[in-house]
Amino acid sequence: MTHVVLAPDKFKGSLTAAEVARALAEGLLAGNPSLRVTCTPVADGGDGTVAAAVAAGWTFVEVDGTGATGRPVRTAYARRGSRAVVELASVVGLATLPAGLEPMGASTFGLGTVIGHALDGGAREIVIGVGGSASTDGGAGMLQALGVRILDAEGNDVAPGGAGLRTAVRVDLSGLHPAARDAHFEVACDVDNPLLGPNGTTAVYAPQKGASAEQLVELEDAMTRWALLVGTATGRDDCAVAGAGAAGGTAFGAVSVLGATIRSGIDTVLDLIGFRDTLVGADLVVTGEGSLDVQSLRGKAPVGVAAAAGQAGVDVVAVAGRRALSDSQLHSAGIRMTYTLAELEPDIHESIANAAELLRRIGRTIAETSTDFVTARMGEEA
Repeated sequence: MTHVVLAPDKFKGSLTAAEVARALAEGLLAGNPSLRVTCTPVADGGDGTVAAAVAAGWTFVEVDGTGATGRPVRTAYARRGSRAVVELASVVGLATLPAGLEPMGASTFGLGTVIGHALDGGAREIVIGVGGSASTDGGAGMLQALGVRILDAEGNDVAPGGAGLRTAVRVDLSGLHPAARDAHFEVACDVDNPLLGPNGTTAVYAPQKGASAEQLVELEDAMTRWALLVGTATGRDDCAVAGAGAAGGTAFGAVSVLGATIRSGIDTVLDLIGFRDTLVGADLVVTGEGSLDVQSLRGKAPVGVAAAAGQAGVDVVAVAGRRALSDSQLHSAGIRMTYTLAELEPDIHESIANAAELLRRIGRTIAETSTDFVTARMGEEA
């Protein structure tokens, strides 16, 4: 029996990773009912990371949080034993903003409240997926929620967001959540930007969060001041650490104060869901995301899935809304064949609206050719 593993990421703005996998599975089984199909939706550390863990059997834990602009939100994290997976995007991400972008005042405070809830519940190994941030505050809000005080010249707590950090003169770590001192933190991200400079978090990502040219100068000043104050408090200088600039510098705060390590988001997720164990006995892996483009080659989910499958000797095909990569680029990434919704429905609005049905059609097509991959691999092995 041919075993197909479905490991797609979300189709942003259209379907979740689980919905993509479900539609493909329905198409595959309609085309060939004898197939064995396993659904393992994935993520790259951004939105969908908690959902991927829950789909793999982790416990879903709902909690009240605070959005990037202080608005109450209902969010969740995943839990398994003493391990927890927390997702920035679901509590203080761009999608949670109620009324437009807030480049100066948006904060990661709500992320810290979720981490605190996990610590209070006994979690001592915490993965923080940091994609999709709405703020540029260097992780200051996250740390404030965990008991760190950031004080101005009058001894008052600074205002939320990057703007508030411009008045900071001292960081007091004495009130840090006791459990955070003994816990191990891992930041899952897919960027390598440092905190400061022309490739830093402000220059590269703050414009996407609505910052004007003048605000970019202010935010870079704030991040520079923040880095100096944190360095004074911790005795560390992590400004140049690759990935410290992830999520508006949230990774910097996690590394410098919480002692976190930074790791590729997709590699982290694949470990969390036991993906390599799922590959045992698999004949074909189907991965994908909304757009296969140059960003996909920089650590996005499909390329990470393809790398893991390639190491296991399993062929990989990809599905996408559209693709902007050549066959040679895809083959170099370990993707043998690609199917796109655009080939079936060129109108992007119709493609998005009917993504599930188009994926079912693609699933049927893959089902009709799945045995070809098995036969070809057996020939190569012979």
